Amino acid sequence: MSEGGLQAPIRHPIDWQNPDFCDPAKIDEALRRVFDICHGCRRCFNLCDSFPKLFDLIDESESGELDTVDSADFKPVVDACTLCDMCFMVSCPYVPPHEFNLDFPHLMLRYRVAEIRRGKTGGLEGELSKTDRNGKLAGLAPGLANWASDTGNGLTRPILEKAAHVHREAELPKFHGKTFAKSAKTDAPTVNTGAPAHGRKAVLYATCFVNYNNPGIGQAAQAVLAKNGVETEVVYPACCGMPQLERGEVEKVAQSAKHIAAELKPWIEKGYDVIALTPSCALMLKFEWRLLLPGDEDIERLARATSDIAEYVVGIAKKEGLADGLKPLDGGVALHMACHARAQNIGAKAAEMLRLVPEAEVAVIERCSGHGGSWGVMKQHFETALKVGKPAARQAAKSGKAYLASECPLAGAHIMQGVERLDLEPKPSFTESRHPIELFAQAYGLARPGA
Repeated sequence: MSEGGLQAPIRHPIDWQNPDFCDPAKIDEALRRVFDICHGCRRCFNLCDSFPKLFDLIDESESGELDTVDSADFKPVVDACTLCDMCFMVSCPYVPPHEFNLDFPHLMLRYRVAEIRRGKTGGLEGELSKTDRNGKLAGLAPGLANWASDTGNGLTRPILEKAAHVHREAELPKFHGKTFAKSAKTDAPTVNTGAPAHGRKAVLYATCFVNYNNPGIGQAAQAVLAKNGVETEVVYPACCGMPQLERGEVEKVAQSAKHIAAELKPWIEKGYDVIALTPSCALMLKFEWRLLLPGDEDIERLARATSDIAEYVVGIAKKEGLADGLKPLDGGVALHMACHARAQNIGAKAAEMLRLVPEAEVAVIERCSGHGGSWGVMKQHFETALKVGKPAARQAAKSGKAYLASECPLAGAHIMQGVERLDLEPKPSFTESRHPIELFAQAYGLARPGA
C-alpha cells in the first residue's frame, strides 16, 4: 500500500472483549505509536480540537518530540475527540489498508472503554446519555421539561450547569408528549398506489431524537415515502447506543445492538427495508455494530438492509422514479453535511435528494459543526465547539440561502447558535435549521406538522 493510495479505508473490528484491550501499558504504547505518526504528518490540524492539543503538547515539551510528553497529559487529547470519524474517512493517509494501520477515533474509544472499566463514569454527565429514560420522563411533562431547559431560564440553567456540567448557553433539544412511534399509529398518511415505487415496504427506525425530540422529522419522512408509494411501519425498540459509544460503554452498546437487531429481524424477513432517520443512527446500524459484534448474523443482515433516509429517497429516484408534485424551494438551501452522514461513505445523498427539487439551489457545507453529540453542550467544551463550528456557521450565514438544513438536528441547532454570534450584515434570512427530508416534504406541498 503506497502512501495516499486510492483504496477505500478499511475498519477493523473493535477487539473490546480481548483482555489486552484495556491494558494501560498496551494502550499507552498504541497512543504513542499513533501520536508520533500524527506529529510527523499534522494534516488534521484543523479538523477538531484533539489535534491542536496534541501538537501543542509535543511542541511545548522539553525535546519538542513525543518522548518527553508525560502520558498523563494525553487525556485532554482523548477528551477532545468527538468520534466524528472525519480524520479516518477524509484526511488521514495512513488508515488501513496502509501498513501504519492508524485509526485515531477508535483508539480514543479504546482509552474511554478502559476508563469506564476502571470506574470513571463521569457522574451526572453519564445521565445525559440515557436518552430513552430521559425522553420518557420528559414526555410526561414536556412543557415543564422544555421550560427548565430553555437557555433563557436564569433559574434552572445555572443549576443544570453546576450539577451536570451542561453549559447554560447551549441549546438543548425540546421534548414532545406524543412520540413519533405513538403518532404513527393514528396519523399515518395514505399510501399513493399510483406512484412508480408502489410496492416498496420499509420500517422507519425512529431513533431516540426523532421519537422524543422532533417527531416532525419522522412525520415528514413518512409523508414523503407515502407520496412515493412506500408502505411504512414505525419501529423503535431502543436507542442505537451512539451516546453510550461516545462515552466508551461498549458493553451497553452491544446489548442494545443485539436487542434491536432481534426486533427488526422479522420485518426484514417479511421483505421490509430499514430506514434510519438520523445519520448517527444509520452509522451505528450499518457499520459500528458490525465492528463491535463481527459475525453476528442478525446484525449483518440488518446492516445490509439499512439505508439513511436521504439515501433511500435517492434510491427511489434512480430506480423507479419519484412521484410527481415537487415544487421549487424559493431562495435555496444551505446544506450542512453531517460528519456521520459523510462517514457512511455513501456520497452526499442529502444534497442529491434536494437537487431533485425543481430549480434547486443547494450550497453544500462540508465543515464540521463542532457539536459532537453531547460533547458540544458540556461546559468544558461548548466554547471550543462553537470555535470548531465557526467556519460552517460563517458559510451558512454568507450563503444567501433562504433555508438552513442539516441531517443531524443537533449539528443544525449548534450551527444556528454559531450564526447568531456572527456580526454579519445583512443577517441571514433563515431562523432555524431543518432536516433535509422536512424541506423535501415541503417541496411536495405536504403539510408541516403543527402548521
